[in-house]
Amino acid sequence: SYTLYTWIKAGSVNAEIGFAADGLSALMACVVTGVGFLIHLYSVGYMDDEKDAGSTWRYFAYLNLFIFAMLLLVLGDNFLLMFVGWEGVGLCSYLLIGYYYDKTWCAAAGSKAFIVNRVGDLGFLLAIFTTIAVFGTTEFTEVFPVAAANPEKFAAAATAIGLLLFVGAAGKSAQIPLYVWLPDAMAGPTPVSALIHAATMVTAGVYMVVRSNVLYRLSPTAMIVVAIVGGATAIFAATIGLVQNDIKKVLAYSTVSQLGYMLLGAGVVAFVAAIFHVVTHAFFKACLFLGSGSVIHACAGEQDMQKMGGLKKRMPVTYWTFLAATLAISGIPIFAGFFSKDEILAKAFSAASTDLHGFGSIYRVLWVLGMVGALLTAFYMFRAVYLTFHGEFRGSDEAEAHLHESPPSMTAPLVILGCLSIVGGFLGFPGQLFHISGLNFIENFLDPVMLPIATGGHGPVSGHSGGGHALSLGVEWLLVLVSVAVAVIGILIARRFYLGPRAFSIPQRLSERLPFIHKLLFNKYWVDEIYAVLIVHPIHQFAVFCWRVIDELIIDTIFINGAAFTVELTGDLLRFTTTGNVRNYALTVALAIVVLAAFLW
Repeated sequence: SYTLYTWIKAGSVNAEIGFAADGLSALMACVVTGVGFLIHLYSVGYMDDEKDAGSTWRYFAYLNLFIFAMLLLVLGDNFLLMFVGWEGVGLCSYLLIGYYYDKTWCAAAGSKAFIVNRVGDLGFLLAIFTTIAVFGTTEFTEVFPVAAANPEKFAAAATAIGLLLFVGAAGKSAQIPLYVWLPDAMAGPTPVSALIHAATMVTAGVYMVVRSNVLYRLSPTAMIVVAIVGGATAIFAATIGLVQNDIKKVLAYSTVSQLGYMLLGAGVVAFVAAIFHVVTHAFFKACLFLGSGSVIHACAGEQDMQKMGGLKKRMPVTYWTFLAATLAISGIPIFAGFFSKDEILAKAFSAASTDLHGFGSIYRVLWVLGMVGALLTAFYMFRAVYLTFHGEFRGSDEAEAHLHESPPSMTAPLVILGCLSIVGGFLGFPGQLFHISGLNFIENFLDPVMLPIATGGHGPVSGHSGGGHALSLGVEWLLVLVSVAVAVIGILIARRFYLGPRAFSIPQRLSERLPFIHKLLFNKYWVDEIYAVLIVHPIHQFAVFCWRVIDELIIDTIFINGAAFTVELTGDLLRFTTTGNVRNYALTVALAIVVLAAFLW
């Protein structure tokens, strides 16, 4: 760690500008800068067709500021400095999502992201204040070791801080109920979507929870809340992704679902698995978003998959890299997502088997939800592949004439990310399945971050994943087989629905037989509409009331304009007494003396 200078000094509280590089921050910095560099390179080709070429400087300035803020977030050695980076990525998301600010819906999407995240940020701020009140500091090196050494003393405080931190994490990492901003974040340029969804903003909440793993391991209550919200978000977003036709919207709800898996992992004390999924997700989700951008670029801005098809022959590089990333997110061996998501589900099953913290039945339900979510993920991702790249082109003749493979500046990052989607999972290769120790690089690399809890605490004593529960080798292999089978079933169902001579007939019949369910999923459970009725509209009406009644009527009319009118009226009345006649003034003085004498008498 390195301290630059003292930032805030108030009584016994010191806040410093300092940076620390341990396994967790170094890994996150590598992901942010590595994937961020590829997105920058891709953006050179993608933004080349911008009509307003003079504004591209603004795009790249915002993009670099985004990377700086995220690095500040992951490298800061205290909660206050983390919060500065936290707000920085929030600002940059607002600027980049609303990049096309001349379009009303784009500007509204940027404002929505900014406002929804302020709700979560309030929880983060309250967590910082609580940490200062309990520990007298926000320095990681002072808070976490003290809490780990005194679990009984700080268990209650850990629950309060952990829950408040998770409110912030739910905002940044788009968990129920604060996920609504992320699907609308598609309003910005596609490389921005890749940066937000893969390498920066949405992973900040997961990073914060893992960084604070000591506090969470002291609080079973905070842990189960994280697990429940994460598991519910994973299945909830996956169901919405089943019927979306906008290719970027499908990927957006996929991101929300995968973030749910990450926090489910953290909630079952599998912190290393959660970060491992952050890393692999950065590879395949960046590849998927940049691949969708390549498709949109080729289709002259078209994003509706129902108007695509047959692009496999026209865009071979985009297709094969997109397919590799899809196999990774679906959990197919040996692709990256298989290793990380499978480890999370195995830890959830282990938590249920060992009745972790007495919540065994809840963890069992969460494992089932995770498996169902894996099935849905494989289905809707291969649905996107089949609709976009297979069959015949369903767009206009003009759009078909425009089809072409993207330039090398766009396909080169796709190839690199596609390769990482294939081999990236070997960073966390589960050597225990083959009786080989030491193969899991990420587990060994992050081990120092998982401080041991003193004996007698409310959490596990130690362990690479932060958890003390383990499964037998036979059970682990069985879980692997079940996980793979679930993914393959999802792929086969999608193939039956969207390939072959009967393509589209089955989903068409299902939508006709189950119209309400189709509308429910297609309209995203009407959550935005419910929020509009219950929250947005009442606040808007209250704001209008404050404006029209309190501001204009009471403050402006009565106090400001009324005071000015009173002064003016008083001046007009007193003006008649100023005659310039000495006798009138003498009479006034005499009358005043009489009145005063009468009053005194």
